[in-house]
Order: sequence, then C-alpha cells, then structure tokens
Amino acid sequence: MDKQFAVIGLGRFGGSICREFAKMGYEVMAVDRDIERVNEFASIATQAVQANSTDEKALNALGIRNFNHVIVSIGEDIQSSILTTLLLKEAGVKKVWVKAQNDYHHKVLEKLGADRIIHPERDMALRVAQLITSEKIIDFIELSNEHSIIEVGVTDKLAGKTLTELNVRAKYGCNIVAIKKDSDILVSPIANVVLKSGDVLVVIGQNKDLNRFENEGV
Repeated sequence: MDKQFAVIGLGRFGGSICREFAKMGYEVMAVDRDIERVNEFASIATQAVQANSTDEKALNALGIRNFNHVIVSIGEDIQSSILTTLLLKEAGVKKVWVKAQNDYHHKVLEKLGADRIIHPERDMALRVAQLITSEKIIDFIELSNEHSIIEVGVTDKLAGKTLTELNVRAKYGCNIVAIKKDSDILVSPIANVVLKSGDVLVVIGQNKDLNRFENEGV
C-alpha cells in the first residue's frame, strides 16, 4: 500500500485512530513520549516508537517526511502540539492533521499551515445534536461552518418519485450526490432513478438549504 500514516500522541483520540488504521490494513507508525503507551501499541501499529516530537533530530530519525499523512494528537501540551506541527510542515509532510484543544490553539495551527484542524469533542457534540434533534436525518457530516452532508431516509412523500420530479437542486439549492439502495450505492445517480422506501439520500449543500429541504422537502 502506498498510503503510510503516522500518529503522534497515543491518548484516547490518537490511540483510537491507530486502531482504526490497523483494522483497515494500513501501515501506521505510533509515536509517543510515554514508553507505556508505546508498548501498548507495539502489537497494533506497524511500528511503535518512543520519541519526543518537538525534537527535530528525533523526527528526522523516524523518517517522518516519508509519511503521506501525519496526525498530531498531543494531549494537553499545546506548546508541544504547536512545535510538532511546525517541524512537520518544515519537513515537507504532505498532509498534517492536528487535534486542537481550544480556539486559540486552532488559530495558531491555522497560521502554521496545518492541513486540517480537528476538535473531536466539539465535532462529535455537533453531530449528536444534529441527529438527536431531527427525526429525518440518519447521519450528518460538517464540511465547514456553512456546508454539510446529510443522509436522509426516503419517506412516503418521496417514494415512487424520480430525482427529476423532486428537482431538489432548483427548489432547495442542494445536490443529491448518491443514493443508498439496499447494499448498493449509486454515486451521481441518473435523473430518472425511482426512489423507494428504505433508500437513503446523500445530500450536500449549505446548512440553511439542507434545513429547508429537511423541513419542507422530505
């Protein structure tokens, strides 16, 4: 496989990511200062290494620039997270994703050029809030402050209709990018596909348009 990942910081979030990469069959290097955490992942990750990620020489010794994607999941030590991110960007790592502790941390990471900044607790809280307050939405993914993807079950109101008849783009400004039918997924579905009860629409758009579609169209 050409995709190689490194996870720096093996706390609850970083450790969970390591386990998921391993389950998916990807090569992943697990890095932490704490030898006990490193030993915990010795049988899970492709490579588990004790290292100080704020030490440029230590990072170079790991061959960090050879990894396509590095996730920085350092716990409460914001200074170490910031310095690690800076060193990774200077080393030329293609994609650096970083877990942020707060808005101040987020702003600094943005200035350093982090490719994506993650707020696990806040992101999950938003997702749960969206799901629990809607009887129609099956899943929700925030793309930005203004755009999201939602999964909506086909209701009796929609069953038997084609995408042409729904005309979601013209009416609500959203785009149906896929339809889940049983175990199949139709990506970029054709306009005359007939919806049936049990199908799931994957819809992308601005949050205000998605809300209008959920309230009026489904």
